[in-house]
Amino acid sequence: MTENGMNLTLKVWRQKSDKDKGQIETYQVKDISEHMSFLEMMDTMNEQLITDGKEPVAFDHDCREGICGSCSLFINGEAHGPDRGVTTCQLHMRKFKDGDTIYIEPWRSKAFPVIKDLVVDRTGFDRIMNAGGFISVNTSGNTQDANSIPIPKDDADHAFDAATCIGCGACVATCKNASAMLFVSAKVSQLALLPQGKIEAKDRVLNMVEQMDAEGFGSCTNTGACEVECPKGISLDNIARMNREFMSASITSDK
Repeated sequence: MTENGMNLTLKVWRQKSDKDKGQIETYQVKDISEHMSFLEMMDTMNEQLITDGKEPVAFDHDCREGICGSCSLFINGEAHGPDRGVTTCQLHMRKFKDGDTIYIEPWRSKAFPVIKDLVVDRTGFDRIMNAGGFISVNTSGNTQDANSIPIPKDDADHAFDAATCIGCGACVATCKNASAMLFVSAKVSQLALLPQGKIEAKDRVLNMVEQMDAEGFGSCTNTGACEVECPKGISLDNIARMNREFMSASITSDK
């Protein structure tokens, strides 16, 4: 370790597209401060590659505040890295030590094809949301203020907890089955628990689960890895709630 920081070996996945085979390539980075975020370290690596006349590594990012869900790196075999309750952009280099070798890979799932290097296509989540992750309201000037609708405190809290899901896809990347049940159940739960979501509840859960299956996500076998790796701590209780909603809708729906 130098006076300026850590020296690290990075094993980074490089892949031109989902049609390309891809491979791990090795890079050395020096003088990495423990106060850097992981993405700042990636920026440093890319600056070095550009200076050397090489193509920088493509990786997804946006807010860098743990809100948008864009950053999606599998670091040393763990979604978002070794820390808990944080996204990749919130992971700091103090979680590593001088001389470490760090493996950096994209999310691994058939439903998340690689666009380039560490960037994957997560539009499958968008299509699931389009299938039912919304409510329909009359906005003709008679819309009722949300605060005027009485909602039990526990229901409101659980709905808010489910709504903190940022759709990063860590649950899919971590699951041995590449299941999206934690994501879908969070989006179903945040509406199923509130009066505004009751009217379309049956169609919502049936349509979203149908689209989830169509996207190629796997089935849930309750291993619980998704809850452990989720940066927002989304609970498995949401999966149980969605299963109840789905069973009820399947029995009573006209479909």
